[in-house]
Parts: sequence; structure tokens; C-alpha cells
Amino acid sequence: MTIIIYVFSAVFFLLAAALVFTWWQRRHPGALLLAATYAMAAALALLLHAWWPLVIGLLSAWSLRLMGLDPGAAVARKQDPPT
Repeated sequence: MTIIIYVFSAVFFLLAAALVFTWWQRRHPGALLLAATYAMAAALALLLHAWWPLVIGLLSAWSLRLMGLDPGAAVARKQDPPT
């Protein structure tokens, strides 16, 4: 179980790094919030050696994306032709 926690924490840290890079390029506040969510969930999972921070972090990131704070949603809205 420990290896699974390490693997998913590493994936969450990579997602956080990619989102920080996205924030640095576009200055979208949602990217920074998502990066912080993923990084905190991964750090807590590693510090506590538990899986539940990863689940809570994933659900929190999913709820942020549902609220429209996903940087990809802003790009998709700008590319839609006006009707």
C-alpha cells in the first residue's frame, strides 16, 4: 500500500508542477488553486502515510474544475465562435 501512495503522490506532484507552469504562462488563478490542492494532498499523503488525503485532494480538484476554475475551460470559452 505504501508504494501505491508514493506513486500517486508523485503523480499529484507532477500535476501540481504542470499547473504551476500553466499559471506562470497564462496567470490563470484556477491553475494556481488546482496546483496547491494537488501539492497539499500529495504532501499530506506522504507525511501521514495514508491514502485518504489523495482522495480528498482529487475530490477537491474535481469540485474546483466543476466550478469553472480549470484553465482549459477558459481557453475553450475563448475559442468558441460567437453565435
